[in-house]
Amino acid sequence: MNVVADDMSDRPLVDRSASASGIRRLLILGGFVLVLGAGLALAGNAFGGLALLAVFALLAMVGLVAIFALALGLVQLGSRSADAGISRDYLDSLAIGTLIVDRRGRIIYANRAYGQTTGATGAGDVKGIERLFAREPDASEQIYRLASLARDGRAGQEEFRLPRPLAGSDGDPRWYRVSVRPLLRRGGALVAWQIADITAEREKEETFFKDLQHAIDYLDHAPAGFFSDDRRGRLVYINATLADWLKIDLASFLPKTRSLRDFVAEDSLPLLGSDLETSEDAGPKVVDLDLITADGHRLPVRLLRSMGRAEDGAAGLSRTLVLNRSVDSGGADALQLAEVRFTRFFNSSPMAIAALDGAGKVLRANAAFAKLFGLTDGGDLLSSLREEYQSALRQALASASRGEADITPIDAELAGDQTRMLKLYMSAVSDVTGETGEVSILYAVDITEQRALEEQFAKSQKMQAIGNLAGGIAHDFNNVLTIITASVDFLLLNHRTGDPSFQDLLLIKQSANRAAALVRQLLAYSRRQTMRPKMLNLTDVLADNHLLLQRISGDLVKLERHHARDLWPVMADIGQFEQVITNLVKNAHDAMPEGGTITISTRNVPATEVKSFGYAEMEDEDFVLVEVADSGTGMPADVAERIFEPFFTTKEIGKGTGLGLSMVYGIIKQSGGFIFVDSRMGEGTTFRIFLPRHIPSAIEAPRAEGAAANGTKVDLSGTASILLVEDEDQVRAGNVRALKMRGYDVHEAASGSEALEVMEELGGKIDLVVSDVVMPEMDGPTLLRELRKARPDLKFIFVSGYAEDAFAKNLPEGEKFGFLAKPFSLRDLAIAVKSALEEDG
Repeated sequence: MNVVADDMSDRPLVDRSASASGIRRLLILGGFVLVLGAGLALAGNAFGGLALLAVFALLAMVGLVAIFALALGLVQLGSRSADAGISRDYLDSLAIGTLIVDRRGRIIYANRAYGQTTGATGAGDVKGIERLFAREPDASEQIYRLASLARDGRAGQEEFRLPRPLAGSDGDPRWYRVSVRPLLRRGGALVAWQIADITAEREKEETFFKDLQHAIDYLDHAPAGFFSDDRRGRLVYINATLADWLKIDLASFLPKTRSLRDFVAEDSLPLLGSDLETSEDAGPKVVDLDLITADGHRLPVRLLRSMGRAEDGAAGLSRTLVLNRSVDSGGADALQLAEVRFTRFFNSSPMAIAALDGAGKVLRANAAFAKLFGLTDGGDLLSSLREEYQSALRQALASASRGEADITPIDAELAGDQTRMLKLYMSAVSDVTGETGEVSILYAVDITEQRALEEQFAKSQKMQAIGNLAGGIAHDFNNVLTIITASVDFLLLNHRTGDPSFQDLLLIKQSANRAAALVRQLLAYSRRQTMRPKMLNLTDVLADNHLLLQRISGDLVKLERHHARDLWPVMADIGQFEQVITNLVKNAHDAMPEGGTITISTRNVPATEVKSFGYAEMEDEDFVLVEVADSGTGMPADVAERIFEPFFTTKEIGKGTGLGLSMVYGIIKQSGGFIFVDSRMGEGTTFRIFLPRHIPSAIEAPRAEGAAANGTKVDLSGTASILLVEDEDQVRAGNVRALKMRGYDVHEAASGSEALEVMEELGGKIDLVVSDVVMPEMDGPTLLRELRKARPDLKFIFVSGYAEDAFAKNLPEGEKFGFLAKPFSLRDLAIAVKSALEEDG
C-alpha cells in the first residue's frame, strides 16, 4: 500500500494507481542488473582477474539495493508525463470529494476533499460509497440506483438530505449530491464517484424562493393591477388585484390561454395598436381605455405599458401596470372624475379625433382615429396620407400654428393599396402650458362608402335617365312600326306571290321586324319589355345551349364550363337569359381575334359572402353567380365605365349597334339581379351576373296561353262588339280596319274620356275593350277602373310597347286582363281578340 502520511491538503488520502506499473519496472531493472553482474563475474573468472571480479560483485550488490529501493518506493525510474501530472494535480486539488474504485469495489484513489466530506482522516478511514451509506435509510434508494448505473457502465447523479453530516455525529441536517460515471482505461475499467455537500446551495435556493414568494405575494395584493403578455397579446401573468377587478378565477387561469383582447372593449381595441413593438428606451406607454369584466361590465383603466426585450433584441414580455379609474374606486376628486369622463367620451366617440403638433405628429388620439389611420400616440399623420393630399394638410397645420381658424374641410385619401376617402376638419388650439406642443385638433370622417354610394347613385341616375329616353323613343317607334306592319299586311293581302311588288313588300316587313328587334333591345335596357319569368336551374340552361355557344365562340377559342353542385334556382325568363349569355360569349369572342379561352362558371353566393365582392349596391342576401370570363385584350377603365350605355360601342361602324350589352344590363336588372364588369388591359374581362336565389313557396299553375299559340289553324273571325281606344290616329285606323275585316262590330275612341262617352252612348253594350296604355287625359289602367264600376265582368285587352308589369302594378290585385305587345301584326291582334272573347269570365 502506498500511503502518504503527510498533512499537505493537496495530497490524496489513497493512491494505488502507480503500484502495478512500479513492480513491473522493478523486476525488469533488477533482472537486468543481475544478468549484467552474472555475466561480468563469469568473464572475470575466465580471465582470472580479482580486481575485475570485485567490480562485478559490486555491480551485483548495487542491483540488489536498487531492487529493494524501488520496491520500497524510495527510488523511481523515469517521471510521469506532463499530461498525467496535470490530471493528477487537478484531482488532488479538486474541492469535490472524488473516489475511484475498480470493478470489485477496491479503492484505487481518494482525494483529500473526499475525506473532509465523509470524515475520513487517513487511508484506513476511507470507505466506498455503498459502504458509507449502508446505514443511511434516507439515501439508500438513491445510492442503489447509482450503483446499478455503475454496474451497467452508465453515469448518473442523485441528491438527498441526511439528518446529520457525514463528517460528524452531531450537527444540522445536510444536503448531498452524489454522482457516478465509468472510467475506461487499458488496464481495466474503473468507476469514479463524487460527493459534494450542497447544503449552502440549497439554503440559498430556499432563501431565493422565499423572497420570490414574498415578492409575488406583495405584487398579487398590491393596490394596483398588473399583468404581463407576450407579443401576441397572450396573458402570461395576472395579479390577484386585477383578477378580482375582472372577476377572473385565478385558480383556473393558465398562462397563454387567454388574450388581452378578450378583456378590452371592442371600441378600445385600436388604442392598443402596435404598442408591443414600442422601443423599451421610449419609456412606459400610457393608454386610457375600458376593460370588460367577466360579468360584462366596463371598467375604465389607465395602462402603463413597457416592453421587455429578448437577447436578440426582439420584443419580449410586457410589463403593464393597471390603474382603476372608475368612479367607485375611491379617492377620486372632482377633477379626476371629470378627466375620466372626458377620456371615456373622447375614446368612445365614433368620429376620429387627434391632437397634432405643428409637424403633423399625433400627440393624442382616440380609438376611432387609431382604427382609421392605424396610428397611435407619436405617429406621423402626413405619411399616412397619399402624397398629393399632404400639401393641403401642411397648409392647414401652418394656419393652425398661427392661431388662424379655418373650418373648410380637406378631402384626402389614405396611403396604401385599399382606397379610403376622408374628410378632414381642423381647428386651432392654444397650448396654455407650452408643454404639450398642441397646435390643432383634427377631426376625420371616413366617407369611402358615402362617396361610393354617391358615385353609384349618380351612375344609376344617369342610366335611369338614358333608360327613360330609350323607353320613350321605343314607345314612339312601336307606334310607327305598328302602322308600317299593319299597312304592309294590308298590301300583302292584295298582292299575290308572283306580283312584282310582293318581294318589295316582304323586304319592308322584314326591315320592320328588324327595327322591332332593335326596339325590344331598347325596351330591355329601359326594363320595360315583356318578360315571362319561371324557375330555372342555370346549370341546365347553360348545358342545353353549349353547342350554340361553341359555334358562337368559333374554332380558335376554347369554351370551358365550371358549375358548382346543388346550384340554387332563380326566377328568370329563359329566352331573355339565353340572349344574355349569347351576347356575352359573342363579345368575348370578338375580344380574342387570335384565340383564347372563354370560361363560364356558376356557383352559389351566400349572404355572408356578398360584402367580400365590394359592390356597395348589393344587399346581404343569397345570390347565384354566373361569370363569363375571357383571356382577351381587356378594356381600359373609361370604356368599362360606359360599356352598358345604349349605342356605345368600340367596334367599327357597321359592325355593332351598341345595344347588345345595354340589353344585357336591362334584362338582368329587370330580373332583379346585378351585373358588373372587371377588366384589365392585357389580362382579359370578366362579367359577373348575380341573380337572386328563388325559394319556391308553392307550385303555380302555368299561365294560360292565347288561342292558336301552338300554331294550329283556327277561325279568327267573329261578330262581337269591340271598343278600340288608341290615341294614334293611324294606328287606330289600321286596327279598326283589321278587326272589321274579321267581321267584328268595331267602335273607336281617341282617348279614355272619349271611350267613356262611347260606352254611355251604346248603353254599355260592348263585349271587349282593346285599349292603349299610355294616352293623354286618361290612361288605360284608369279607363279600366272606371269601366269596371258599371261592368265588373267586362273583358279588356291592353296594348302597349312597354312590359306588362310596367302598368299592372297600378291596377287592383287580381285584376284580369289580356295583353298585346307592340308592334304586332294583324294576325297577332286577331288572335288576342279571339282568345279574350273565348275566355270564361
